Amino acid sequence: MTTFNEMIDDTLLHLQGYTKQQDQVTHITADTTSTATTMIVNDVTSISRGTAEVGNELIWIDSVDQQTGTVTIPPYGRGYRSSTAASHTSGSMVTSSPMFPRKMVSQALNDAIMAVYPELFAVGTTEITFNPAVTTYELPVGALDILQVSWQTTGPSKEWLPVRRFRVDRHAATGAYSSGVSLSVYDSIVPGRPMKITFTKEPSPLVNDSDVFNTVTGLPNSCEDLVRFGAAYRLVPFFDSAQASGDSAQADFSAGQRPVGSSSALSRFLLQMYQVRLAEEVKGMQSAFPVRSHYTR
Repeated sequence: MTTFNEMIDDTLLHLQGYTKQQDQVTHITADTTSTATTMIVNDVTSISRGTAEVGNELIWIDSVDQQTGTVTIPPYGRGYRSSTAASHTSGSMVTSSPMFPRKMVSQALNDAIMAVYPELFAVGTTEITFNPAVTTYELPVGALDILQVSWQTTGPSKEWLPVRRFRVDRHAATGAYSSGVSLSVYDSIVPGRPMKITFTKEPSPLVNDSDVFNTVTGLPNSCEDLVRFGAAYRLVPFFDSAQASGDSAQADFSAGQRPVGSSSALSRFLLQMYQVRLAEEVKGMQSAFPVRSHYTR
């Protein structure tokens, strides 16, 4: 039951394990609204003019009052860089110039989720009551390929028998089938019996911090580390931008200690780990959902 918020935290922990750089943090000492242009922080030595992060929101700080701990934010400073302005409670952590803002990590995680398709896919099910006067039925929006179609027999056994003759139309006329996807069934089925249809669909992105990974994406729980590897190898190259040579002797010396391009090897390593885990998950999904032969018209 891993949530989106926990996945972001785990990815940040994974990334920070590869660097000695630690973000400077403090916390706000009073509740603030989504439109407030001032905040009061606990430690002014850990905050400065520039970009800061509170929760999932990026803000731009204009100035910091060293005496009162008051942070002044310009009108454009809330919801900075397309993040979402939000209210924050006392005690919320404030990170000064975060290397990996949570907004960036969340986007990388969703990019990794969407990239696993079609090698991996989400699975959906629907039930339809068989009507002998109807051969074609509408499938849910987003349904792509059929993994299995079965119907429940009459009698005490409650056995589900496979449907062997069916056809999927991904481009069905939306005037008749609003989802644009339909299933035509040609087997002889007892009227009024339920049909269970298992189908593939693209994974869904995570939106809210409380979103549960497998519930929302439709991917199995075992894919969590795969998605984190996918996000990490996308984010690691940003280490280099922080090492770009500056205009001072100190900056040049620091860049020489950790030259630009040094993160490339790490990125390749994470990509290899991602590819290994992807291959393992593909085998697992093929085992769980073997190809079933069927007949079409």
